[in-house]
Order: sequence, then C-alpha cells, then structure tokens
Amino acid sequence: MDLSAAIREIAMNLTASPIDVALVGIGENGHLAFNDPPADLDTEKPCMVVELDEVCRKQQVGEGWFTDISQVAKRAISMPLRQIMKAREIVAVVPDNRRAQAVRECREGKISPTDPGSILRRHPNATVYLATNSASSLCPTLDNARENEAHPAVSF
Repeated sequence: MDLSAAIREIAMNLTASPIDVALVGIGENGHLAFNDPPADLDTEKPCMVVELDEVCRKQQVGEGWFTDISQVAKRAISMPLRQIMKAREIVAVVPDNRRAQAVRECREGKISPTDPGSILRRHPNATVYLATNSASSLCPTLDNARENEAHPAVSF
C-alpha cells in the first residue's frame, strides 16, 4: 500500500465514529504524538504526514528504540492536534527526566504551536501521567501534591 492510500484508509477509520480515548505522549521538544514544534493548530485533517525534527529523532535513539539516528524515520503518520482534541478523553504518559522541561513548558507556559503538548490544557478530559523525574521542573505547588503519589497525574 502506498503512503497516500494508507493515509486515506486511516482517515476513513478515524472519522467513522467518535474517538473515545487518545493515548499520546509528550516528547523532549514538547511534541504531542509526533506533532513537532511549531505544530499545526489549524488543520482539520484526521491524519497527516509530519516531519520529525532532529530533537525528536534523537529522542528515539536515546530511549533505545533505535541504535543510530540514521535508522530513525524523518517522517511519520500522526493525528493532527485538532483531531486529537476531538477525543472524548486524552491520556498522556510522560516518563523520563529528559522531558521535564517540556512538561513544564506545556503545563506552565503559553498554549502555543511551539509547545504542542500545551494544547492539552484546553481539553476538559486530558490527564497526563508523569514519572517523578519528568515532573521535576514543575512549580512547587504541584511538586508538593506529587509527594504523596507514586504515579502523579496532572490534569492539564
């Protein structure tokens, strides 16, 4: 199947019925589901090809998915941010201290295309599960709330 046919099929499946839950991740560069900054906040497409930036590609190597950056794809098929936001519920899992600054920017910075994960703050049912180290740069009031939780969840 060629890429265009794959995208058409995925789009058809995504629009066939409402999305109950979107399972996503926030990357080291603040990307949400491979929507690297600056992310397209306007497209209504159900899915699209996204270009993976160098930080995102290096993250894949750093996490052990690939041994060398030359093995990491430069493009991926992903749901655009508007499509993700149509889900009834969004669950993000964000492990690793390398993502701590991105988590802080997404949670405490402006909602913007330069921090795609920040858009989760506009969703009424978005929950972000953080490892203690990925939450390490958050403001102290959130740090105090985390101390009593083994796996902190932050509603963005």
